[in-house]
Order: sequence, then C-alpha cells, then structure tokens
Amino acid sequence: MENEIGQYLSAMNFIEELLWRGMLHNKTEGVEEALKQGGLVGYIGFDPTAPSLTIGNYVQVMILQLFQKHGHQPIVLMGGATGRIGDPSGKDKERELLTEEKLDGNLKHQENQFRRLLNFESGDNKATLINNLDFYQGMQVLDFLRDVGKTITVSYMLTKDSVKNRLEKGISFTEFSYQLLQAYDFQCLFQKHNCTLQMGGSDQWGNITSGTEFIRRNTEGKAHAITTPLLTKADGSKFGKSTEGNIWLDEKLTSPYKFYQFWINADDRDINKFFRYFSLRPCAEIEALENEHAADLRALKSLLAEELTRRVHGDAQFEAVQSVSELLFNRQASPEFLQQMKESSWQAVAEEIPHHTIDASILEAGLPILDLLADSTKIVGSKGDARRAVQGNAVSINKEKISAIDHLVNTSHLMAGRFIMLENGKKNKIIIEAV
Repeated sequence: MENEIGQYLSAMNFIEELLWRGMLHNKTEGVEEALKQGGLVGYIGFDPTAPSLTIGNYVQVMILQLFQKHGHQPIVLMGGATGRIGDPSGKDKERELLTEEKLDGNLKHQENQFRRLLNFESGDNKATLINNLDFYQGMQVLDFLRDVGKTITVSYMLTKDSVKNRLEKGISFTEFSYQLLQAYDFQCLFQKHNCTLQMGGSDQWGNITSGTEFIRRNTEGKAHAITTPLLTKADGSKFGKSTEGNIWLDEKLTSPYKFYQFWINADDRDINKFFRYFSLRPCAEIEALENEHAADLRALKSLLAEELTRRVHGDAQFEAVQSVSELLFNRQASPEFLQQMKESSWQAVAEEIPHHTIDASILEAGLPILDLLADSTKIVGSKGDARRAVQGNAVSINKEKISAIDHLVNTSHLMAGRFIMLENGKKNKIIIEAV
C-alpha cells in the first residue's frame, strides 16, 4: 500500500500536487488540459511596496517553485508600474503611495531575493524576471485610455470584489485603474512571452480573470488562471506575522534565529498545513514524515524550520542559529563549545540577547571583573552587588565560573577574536564585543 501511495504521489501533475498540498482555491476551465501539454509559461506579480519579501509572499514563491519543478517556466513580474498605483485588493482604505526612489530600491532588493529562491540560470524552463514598468514606458495617457481603457466596461470592473468591497468606504480612480494595469500586464506577457497562465492569491481572482478577458477580447487568445487560498493560522489570524510584526526574508529585518523560531513556535494545529505548504520534499516523503511524527509534532516543526532556514538564509546561517539555540537554552553548553563557535554564530547571538561594546584597548590592559559587572555593562547595580554575585558563584565568563573578586578580564577571554559571553545567574546574559 505504501508503495502504491508513493507511486501515485510521485506521478502527480501540478494541479494534483496543489490539491494535495491544500494550495488550490480556484482555476479556470481548461487549465488542466493546457498544463498536460507541458512547458507552459506562467507568472505571478509582486509589487515592491515593502523593503523585503515576507513569508506571506513565500506562499506565492512556493507556487512558482512547484510550477518550475513540474517542468513549466515561471515568470516573476515585478510591479515597477503597478507598485506606483496601489492594489486595492484586500485593503479597506487607500494605500500610502511610496516615492519612486523607494519603490525602485525595494524592487532591486526583492529581485535579488527571488534570484536566490528560483532557478534563473539553467534549463529550458529557467525562470525569467520582468519589470512591468517596461510595458508603460513611453505610453501616453490617451493611448492608455484608448487601447487599454476601452477593453472592458466600468460595470464589469464593478463586479470584482477588489472594487466592490471598497465602494462604500471610497476608492480613488488611481486604485480603481489598478485592475486595468494588471489585466494589460497579462496581455503583454501573453503577446511577448507566450505566457498563458497567471497565478496568485484568492483575493487576486478578479484582477486575474480581467486579464484573461483582455486576452480573449484583444487577441482572441485563450489564457488561464489559478489562485491559492489565503493562508490563515488556526487561531484565525493572518499568516506571515508574529507578535512582533512581519516575518521578513531579509536577515537584517528578521534575524535567521527569529525566522527559525517562528516555525519552531508554530501552533501544533498549523504544522501539518505549514509542512505541506512549504516543504519541497517529495509528497510521499512528507506523508511518511507526517505519519512518523504524528505523536511528536516538535520533530516536524524542527524539520520544517531547518529546511526553510537553510533555503532562505543558507547553511552557514542555519549553523549559526543552532549555535544560538545551544548557547541560550542548553545549560550544559561547555567552554569548549564556545571556543569552536564561528564569528557569524557570535554575531547571531549578539542580535538576540543584550549586546555591549567595549574599547579593545581596555581589555589589553585588563579590566577588573567588578568594574566590568557594575560600571562597563551594568549587569548589576553596584560594585557591592558585583562582589556578592562573584562570591555567590553566580558569575561566569564564556561558561567558566569566576570565583575571585580581583579577576582581570583581558584579551585572552575573547572568542572568535572579539566576543565575550558574560552571565550573572541563569537568566542574565550579555554579549560583550571588543571594538
């Protein structure tokens, strides 16, 4: 029976795999037949309205990865034009328009992120990245109104949820026109790149089907649409955020450690859904792991957290994350373990616990432990408190207990050439960096 399941799962086509993963919400008639022909070109659009992609965006990145895995060619359409307008989908008020300089900077950064996540380098179905601003460069407003605006009626546009849901609260002509731009984007990709499929979240269905209508009316061609359900967590909240805000794919905005911990701390009720959404393991292997760890969901969380951290941030950052976890939560972590830690791991630790810098020349001369505790780092309130902490065997440097109140901290204590871990008790930890 297990072999039969494995053979079935490995033989899945793109639509069947989306269904199995729970990632299919809607599709146009005939799309399955078109996919069976192989080598389809399909796209998803991303507006650069944020400084980085988030794990919310990663749902659509996964769709492109799976699409490419099945032998089709993905296009990433960056919204250099549509980002200047603002998509009303899923919004109850007008977006704040960003400056062109900010949008261009966001776009460049997100482009670099996409190039790490999809195969743009090799194969007949290597990914392509296109900026939709190229479609509108040199186009005059009268040309747009004649060639684009005449394609569909206002009454047709008003039936779309992205517009209909905003009518009572108000929608500007700027955002009302977004539907036209997205539809025309699809037409341009259809004509210039033989792209016959647009994919996106379920809130994009109206905009996407406007594009298929553009193609039908203006080119007499046939195009298709696929949408994914909007991913929510078991508690009903929107996926992609934590209590601290967005989970970004940029290590400067969300550290790899916090990224890893998001998956580790996922609600037990969500982990099977997350595993199917985000693991690139073969479907048969995913099912086997679900069955194997049904009674220990922590193991599934750990597997997914490792897979995604390695994929998004790289092997070196994952190893640094492991060092952070070992250092912060394993009370048995040894001085020898600290000595083996790489500089990147120390930097990762310094992002997660209090971090203090000290002039390296002070350490060259030697700094009394009481001064370090009370004056330099203020990990205790006074030198009297510092003396009592040392005498009470509560103070350690790099996991080694300090018992002498006249102990000198110097450059010999530096790990990876510039870090010291100072602890007062089990909970008060601080990283000292010599600069």
